[in-house]
Amino acid sequence: MTIGTEHEYSINDRNFNPLPISDVILSKIAGSVKNEVSFGEVTLSKELQKTVLEFIPDHPGDSLFELERQIYSGIRRFYLQFGDRYHLLGLGMHPTLTLDKTAVWNHDEKEYYEVYDRLFNIRQHGWLNIQALQVNLSYSNDEELIYLYNRIRSLLPYLIAVSASSPFVEGKVTGSMDNRLLFYRKNQKEIPQICNRIIPETISEVNDYLENQQEIFRELENRDAHILRKEWLNSSGLIIRFSRGCVEVKAIDEQECVRSDMAVCAFLMALVRARDVPVETDRDILLDLTELAIKKGTRALQPELERLLSGARDAATNEEKKFLQIIEDRIIHGSIAERMQDRFKDTGDMLEIMVSMEKALRSNQPYTCHQMKR
Repeated sequence: MTIGTEHEYSINDRNFNPLPISDVILSKIAGSVKNEVSFGEVTLSKELQKTVLEFIPDHPGDSLFELERQIYSGIRRFYLQFGDRYHLLGLGMHPTLTLDKTAVWNHDEKEYYEVYDRLFNIRQHGWLNIQALQVNLSYSNDEELIYLYNRIRSLLPYLIAVSASSPFVEGKVTGSMDNRLLFYRKNQKEIPQICNRIIPETISEVNDYLENQQEIFRELENRDAHILRKEWLNSSGLIIRFSRGCVEVKAIDEQECVRSDMAVCAFLMALVRARDVPVETDRDILLDLTELAIKKGTRALQPELERLLSGARDAATNEEKKFLQIIEDRIIHGSIAERMQDRFKDTGDMLEIMVSMEKALRSNQPYTCHQMKR
């Protein structure tokens, strides 16, 4: 099983005011404005919002340490080239961004965003303030694809719980741990089957997925939005990318550092392999679990998470086991969102929290009580 990842980071000044300058940065590297540019061992890519850059490793593979090395090398290279002019920040949402402080990409491919805006109004947080860790897992045949898809859909609430990292909106505590998904799941409410409340239906054959996709495409045609008839349009927490031969997990908040990203990936991969570890399959129950994960992070699901962690350890490779120490810490002590919220309640200092999160990303050291050692 090959894994590839995509990592989204906001661009900030030294006081962590977001800067809508992804086009400026890509232009400085490439010599002119490009959608993406090779940057050492990663590709830097634009996103819808100009306050965010996406880092993509050049070589997907089967080693999490190798993926970590590639992405972290890109982050180091970014700071070597730009110094302290810009500061990168992970997390599922920028903690203080207000919508007037960002902008929509207005260069090549802007026509997609113009249609999205006409249909859904993209000038809102579910579009302009979201940062995800996207995980792509390969499949080799239809049987493996169906298993991967159905297995991962049942794991989504638990992945959401351990990865929650967006407790703040415009500098305020909301009481929810994953505000990114709260906004994300409503951002295309005019055609609700596109996101489908994050948790998709099970499939018994590949055509089940294709039929659902065709229903969405027909709805787009009715709205004169043919340009969006793409496989990436589906915005559920899990989609199939037939052109890449993989499933793509979209429900995971970006973490505070690359190592924590890899820990979530290790948890996912080990549980996919652990076929004898039972998980819930009923969609209504999974939707209820997702609500708990979004609102409370790991605290509401701790017993079940501990059971899954035990099963993951039994199925994990030696490499994955080293990353699972971070997941154990998150289950015991809380997700990044829970920790940031608790810290803010203690200090009221949002800037100090963002400084800590940037240090975690720059040093690749998880914001945990225990540091993982290889």
